[in-house]
Amino acid sequence: MIKFGPSGNSIAFYNAGLSKSEQSPKWVKDMGLNAFEYSFGRGVNMGDDKAISLAPIFKENGVEISVHAPYYINLSNPEEENIEKSFTYLTDSAKKCRLLGGNRVIFHPASQGKMKREAAFELCLQRLNKFAEIIKEQGLTDIIFCPETMGKLAQIGTVEEVSEMCLISENYIPCIDFGHVNAREWGSLKSVDDYLVRLNYMIDKIGYEKMRNFHMHFSKIEYSSKGEVKHLTFEDDHYGPDFTPLAKALKILKLEPVCICESSGTQDVDAVNMQMIYGSVDNL
Repeated sequence: MIKFGPSGNSIAFYNAGLSKSEQSPKWVKDMGLNAFEYSFGRGVNMGDDKAISLAPIFKENGVEISVHAPYYINLSNPEEENIEKSFTYLTDSAKKCRLLGGNRVIFHPASQGKMKREAAFELCLQRLNKFAEIIKEQGLTDIIFCPETMGKLAQIGTVEEVSEMCLISENYIPCIDFGHVNAREWGSLKSVDDYLVRLNYMIDKIGYEKMRNFHMHFSKIEYSSKGEVKHLTFEDDHYGPDFTPLAKALKILKLEPVCICESSGTQDVDAVNMQMIYGSVDNL
């Protein structure tokens, strides 16, 4: 079943006098949503006891939790010491995700740095092959790792690159951030066909079963000649992309992803809007 929810807590959550992670699941449920992404972007700094205590609260409220691994993962880093750190960030995120009752870890794959893109991408694939073995060694085969499509041109993470990554292991499925795709392609996502072309490419590349319940981020994003600049809200009417044609594409292809909204501060309200649009597209 398709799911909708926010990435983190919104401005409205805090304005309502709430501040604790224990309060997030009920907030999400009361808005009619059923997914939540917890960010370890600045580090996996939640204690095990805290994670264990949160798991039944998410379950009782019917909210599926995923986690975002630290932002500073870079699997194309030429320094092996730093690669070991990236592997640890991923495994630590996975173990914490499991304690929280989730099974999806989203991560930014790599940056090109001073390398040629082909070389950086090849290095990233090599590291993902090595990490696939680590997943088995550490008993993490129940966790899904989701490399994310990225918004800046200097980052590794095009639709094609992420598809290639997901061929490496059964534990890899894509996180398609459509705001990122639109930003790095300077406003390419406008029509239903624009979305269908990219989704069908990934289905053909990695298979329908992996894509049926893929992970998804969505927000409107400002972009420049170098790609992503900053996340916006659904109030933006300039940069896009628009969710309605994507909702139609998802229904045409019978895809049911976990849809996480990453709007800037209004991620819960905009997630509700996404859910309403998805529910109404058959009537448009």
